[in-house]
Amino acid sequence: MKAEMIMVIDDDLDLRESIIEILEESGFAVTGCETAEIALQKMKEHTPLLIIVDNMMPGMGGMAFLSLIKKDYPSIKVIMITAFSTVDNAVSAMKSGADDYLSKPFKRDELLIAVKRNLEVLKFGQQLSDQGMDETLACLSNQIRRQILKVLSVKGEMRFMDITRHLKISDHTKVNFHLKNLKNNDLVCNDPGKTYQLTTLGTKMVDYLHLLSSEML
Repeated sequence: MKAEMIMVIDDDLDLRESIIEILEESGFAVTGCETAEIALQKMKEHTPLLIIVDNMMPGMGGMAFLSLIKKDYPSIKVIMITAFSTVDNAVSAMKSGADDYLSKPFKRDELLIAVKRNLEVLKFGQQLSDQGMDETLACLSNQIRRQILKVLSVKGEMRFMDITRHLKISDHTKVNFHLKNLKNNDLVCNDPGKTYQLTTLGTKMVDYLHLLSSEML
């Protein structure tokens, strides 16, 4: 039984079939479409977990397709591929909602790494949602709290004053507020001497954030 449902959208038949072959050899269930319009029709019957779409295609292009997908199917992961590797293209794709970006010609391993990474993020996020952890995820929307988790994951344990010095925040009340928030969500714990460390859940959330993006922490 194949592991995941992936849709590949590219008007280039050779490239489309090559991507499908690589993914199927790695155990993924894959379907291919030559246009975005055909893909939208197919998705009414079977919704994929991840879509790999070319940026430049006849008819609806990848960017326009991406906007529709993120509006109607926000949980689907989208990897944009293009022949033009520029910073501007990458930024535009990400701003439009792309979860990843590959430029042609890309290597087999680059494709598989991008696919597996995005499916892991999707799976991890679903597990957290199933466990009713929306409040915990909301807690981590704050950059200072993510920074606290990062430094504790590296140092193992730290005293309160060491944390404030590391963060370079002179307002101790602010740091204390964020630590209490993390404690209330069972992400950190401390002993009577105010030495803090990650809980099991805190360690799990650091792994999750690393999956999402190394820049988030």
